[in-house]
Amino acid sequence: MAGSNNIETDVAIIGGGGAGIPAAIEVARAGGKALVLEVAAECGGTAAISGGGCCIVGTPLQKSQGINDTPDLAFGDWIAFGGGAADEVWARYYLEHSLHELYHWGESCGVRWVDLRFQEGNSVPRWHRPDNNGLGLMTALIKTAEHIPNITVMTGVSAGKLLTEGGRVRGVAASKDNQALEIRAKSTIVATGGFNSNLDMVLEHRPEFKQFKVMEGSGVGAKGEGHRMIQELGGYFTHMGDIWFYVFATPDYLDPRQRRGVAFRQVPGYLWFNQQGKRFHNESLTGGASATPALLRQNPPHAWAVADTPMLAKMDVADPQYRRGDVIDRAKVEAMLNNSPYIKKGNSLAELAANCAIEDVKNFVGEIEDYNNDFDAKRESDRKFAKPLKGSKKFDTPPYYAIQIFPLARKNFGGAKTDLRCRALNKYFEPIPGLYAAGEVAGMAGGHINGKNGLEGTMLGPSIFSGRVAGAWAAQEAGFGQGFVGKANRPEGE
Repeated sequence: MAGSNNIETDVAIIGGGGAGIPAAIEVARAGGKALVLEVAAECGGTAAISGGGCCIVGTPLQKSQGINDTPDLAFGDWIAFGGGAADEVWARYYLEHSLHELYHWGESCGVRWVDLRFQEGNSVPRWHRPDNNGLGLMTALIKTAEHIPNITVMTGVSAGKLLTEGGRVRGVAASKDNQALEIRAKSTIVATGGFNSNLDMVLEHRPEFKQFKVMEGSGVGAKGEGHRMIQELGGYFTHMGDIWFYVFATPDYLDPRQRRGVAFRQVPGYLWFNQQGKRFHNESLTGGASATPALLRQNPPHAWAVADTPMLAKMDVADPQYRRGDVIDRAKVEAMLNNSPYIKKGNSLAELAANCAIEDVKNFVGEIEDYNNDFDAKRESDRKFAKPLKGSKKFDTPPYYAIQIFPLARKNFGGAKTDLRCRALNKYFEPIPGLYAAGEVAGMAGGHINGKNGLEGTMLGPSIFSGRVAGAWAAQEAGFGQGFVGKANRPEGE
């Protein structure tokens, strides 16, 4: 490696995604210098390809729709859905701070919360979607960071090893353009994301998935490098097998290794069929706790997501390759629809079924006709699965498409154990001096804030929040600010 550069900063932040950028904003606003090291060509990480929804409690958007939500109610849902494995302290901490320190804080950074949806496991709708999904949210946060002078972002940087001196972390060794870098810092935050773009690591922790076709589905840089760095210093990891798989994804035909999958959204009314030609699930329930087990019960464990041409008009492929900045590249989406070997097309439903090698073509066509009849009868939901028909449409405009879908490794619910200051802990549950962890490398927050299942919005929301907490306390350790001082949403007097 040619040459070497030494760089000094107050706080080094490894990763420029949903936790790293908020951390940098906190450091800078406390008065410290933040240096963000991002392995990709641009910041955003997994957060930028996500749906962007955040689980937030007691918001103006909820109240405008007559929804009375409280941290107590949300906490009960969270713990029940987590199957008894959630970090109750972190869950409570996040939920109480989600109104002021995520919703209103996000608005102060230019985030626009535009939609509120119900998600599985919740008593009330509390999944808040930002304008333009995760990409819009991250674009707003990145722009905020760009306007703060004491934040420096270096992209295309590969972090290698955490540097230690005198028993504490003092920065990180890295490289850029084949040149060695030595980043010296008073405190260091690892915010590298998960490991779901490292299929070998996914299967190491979930070996039973070796029998299925599973796709890598996180940010392209989420390969577990941060896990390795923390582990080398004796960091304690918990719940590493709790991996959240989605199934609204298809193999990326442009990936030469044929490992990467891409999630797709905005296809209203599509229907899922197994290879036998039968619908097997309510397609409006797409969560990892419902849709994924349903698909894995099929033989073989894949499905066909069927749509007609108008249903695909706004199809969003959540991957940087299919975007121009913050706009969907329609030409590339069309190219995928027409060229992917995992996407079939037919001018009739029977022809589509034949192209997919569906075993029972008659049943396949009959189920779609039944679905169309439910529309003609002006039903609110279809008769087979009680799937709501609002926002959907009939299958009446060829050509018809079938997109083959498989399990996609998306989110890590386990990771590096931390305390409420996001200090990385060792096996004795003592802080590793100078080292912080936030976001997905820390199981979104604390090590395993979600337990075995997540309510949705409980991944991105806690990642942003834990990034802020880590940034504030890392700045305080470096000599800036008071640490994280948040405003909790509690009844007056408590």
